[in-house]
Amino acid sequence: MNDLPSIDAVAKLAGVSAATVSRVINGTKPVSPETRRRVEDSIKRLGYRANAFGRSLSTGQSRLLLVLVPDFANPYYAEIVSGAATVARQSGYTLLPVDLEESWRHDDGSLEALYSLTDGVINMVPITNESTMVDTARRKPWVNCSEFLPGSDVPYVSIDHRQAACDAVQYLINRGHSRIALINSDERFLYARQRREGYELALHRAGLELRPELVRMAGVTSYLGGSQAAAALLATAQPPTAVFAVSDMLAIGAIKAFRRAGMRVPDDIAVVGFDDIPIAEVFEPGLTTIAQPMQALGAVAVELLLSRLSGGTPASRILPYTLALRESA
Repeated sequence: MNDLPSIDAVAKLAGVSAATVSRVINGTKPVSPETRRRVEDSIKRLGYRANAFGRSLSTGQSRLLLVLVPDFANPYYAEIVSGAATVARQSGYTLLPVDLEESWRHDDGSLEALYSLTDGVINMVPITNESTMVDTARRKPWVNCSEFLPGSDVPYVSIDHRQAACDAVQYLINRGHSRIALINSDERFLYARQRREGYELALHRAGLELRPELVRMAGVTSYLGGSQAAAALLATAQPPTAVFAVSDMLAIGAIKAFRRAGMRVPDDIAVVGFDDIPIAEVFEPGLTTIAQPMQALGAVAVELLLSRLSGGTPASRILPYTLALRESA
């Protein structure tokens, strides 16, 4: 098996010094267009790949961005990471996603080691400790995505979760429903608290009673969690005629439970989800849901972080959402 080509081999083929090749790769100093062309052609011909860790020693940059993800099993986060990866790749960066099942803990030694390897952080996990987040954000450029701390000066990108939930429930109200249930996930997450607030706001505006027995906390965003919450709703004295679930996975799980109970969706009970993950459109019945711009969330998160890495002070962004109308409601 042949050894991988070295930077010296690239320099020899291009007729330049190894230092010049390094300048082209790292962009540390300007070179003439002709020299850059010869170096880039030589890199392609030899299949040379720069060593990211060796480059980090000379430039102080690893070109790695750490992405803190609550749950890889949730397609919502996968879509965000996909959008982030596209922008990162175009800018010469690589993402390092880390799955954190619990809230980020500042005393986790392995996480601290990852911080030292990366240039910046995109965070999607619940923020439960303001002082810890601020301390880390001062040591390493940090951007929040979907989750954020209201009033903090750490930039974030998200949507208006409260208003989106209010719109979803208002749609059900407009369809004639008055007994509308909520299936929530985990209120450590800001989005879960805000979506519950939107649910309550829509009921209040319509003059509808908030029924505690119609609010179910799944504690997770999974199909099983949605099924279990739906079964509990059917066991109430007056089951709902409609359900708003704070994630599509919960909504689809609920629909499965309703079908097993012999109910027709939406004839017997309507269901609205949140996120618009890929399966939402192809599932039967097609899921009416709040469509988040998931890939755009990831892309903007990277743009904000790159701005911070270059010394900028980017403003936080609230992206638009839509209500995707399908057959489930």
